[in-house]
Amino acid sequence: MVSKTFSLLFFIRKHKNSDKKLPENSVQKQPVYMRVTVNGKRIEMSTQREVDTSKWNAHAGRLNGTKEEFKTLNHYFDTLQIKIYEIHRQLVDSKTPFTAEMVKQKFIGIEERPHMLIEIIKYHNDCIKTLIGLDYSRATWVKYNTTQKHIEKFLQWKYKVSDKNIKELNFEFINDFEFYLKSQKQIDVNTNAKYIKNLKKIIRECVAKDWLPKDPFMAYKLKTKRTERECLTTTELEAIENKSFDMERLNTIRDIFLFSCYTGLAYIDAANLKPEHLVTGMDGEKWIYTFRQKTDTPSRIPLLPKALAIIDKYSDHPKTVNENKLLPFPSNQKLNAYLKEIATCCKIKKELTFHIARHTFATTVTLNNGVSIEAVSKMLGHKKMQTTQIYAKILDSKVSDDMQALKKRLLAV
Repeated sequence: MVSKTFSLLFFIRKHKNSDKKLPENSVQKQPVYMRVTVNGKRIEMSTQREVDTSKWNAHAGRLNGTKEEFKTLNHYFDTLQIKIYEIHRQLVDSKTPFTAEMVKQKFIGIEERPHMLIEIIKYHNDCIKTLIGLDYSRATWVKYNTTQKHIEKFLQWKYKVSDKNIKELNFEFINDFEFYLKSQKQIDVNTNAKYIKNLKKIIRECVAKDWLPKDPFMAYKLKTKRTERECLTTTELEAIENKSFDMERLNTIRDIFLFSCYTGLAYIDAANLKPEHLVTGMDGEKWIYTFRQKTDTPSRIPLLPKALAIIDKYSDHPKTVNENKLLPFPSNQKLNAYLKEIATCCKIKKELTFHIARHTFATTVTLNNGVSIEAVSKMLGHKKMQTTQIYAKILDSKVSDDMQALKKRLLAV
């Protein structure tokens, strides 16, 4: 899209004291400015010249008269006009949308420094890294850093370059990046969409800063595939609860996992819990008051007896005492490795990870036992009800129980 309207005007700008009465026969001189207007937005520049206001023709933007001084000034203004119109022609020929400010920069000899994609992404990621623990988690930085690496390799694969001017980004670029992730990296649809969403967020910041006149993502639609969220059935949950392990570390990991099954807390939020997060609620019962690190939204959870019992069990554990934590959490990597052992011991075929505990709370523990989706959403700390609906699928067992109850009511009629 090329700029639609363009105009140039020479005009006199009055001095602050220009209204004062001057001596008879004296000449009043005022500075001449140029006003460049592009698509209704204008910018003004000094011509570095002053003229006799009595000889100025505002309509023509030139001096009236045949004196050599007037001819010289008019020729100078003509030269400036030719230069401005030549700049306008160059910008139009470039087929790149431009502004009045860009005309001014070219006129005074300042070329706009190109904004390069990888350079922008690196700066964005460095800002996030600096704010880890304040506004962002380390996981967020890792996510954007991985996106950067994929884009760097894509630029080499597609264009044989290490960076690219963001003004060259368009719908085709995004489609090609998506194709690259699928075909060259064999990345699944949903993970693919996350990387593109990260790029989209950075590009929209560029649009907001007026570095880009148009959002290349405007016509692009993220492609995702709805996935089934794994959770434990009541039988599987009971199997883990009732299992006694010979190794104490597995018993501890089992308890930590069950704590999340009965609170819905994600790993980082549960691992960060301190005694001050355990409060007495309005009902006189014990609650967890915390904020989700991922979204910085409040999460308030009334503690079920089983969750409270686990906290009490580890209140004197050396790790919880020394680190001022509610539970003795290991690293997420170790925890998930131990959970695989627990799954094997309990003959659970599902790939047991800590995040399954959160899904189990949303589905098996709460929704399938009649807790409203609104209450579940608030406890999980979700910003949107739609997110809770994805987590909280209804189990076949719940459907079966409801239908059995319906059959009994129908037979009693």
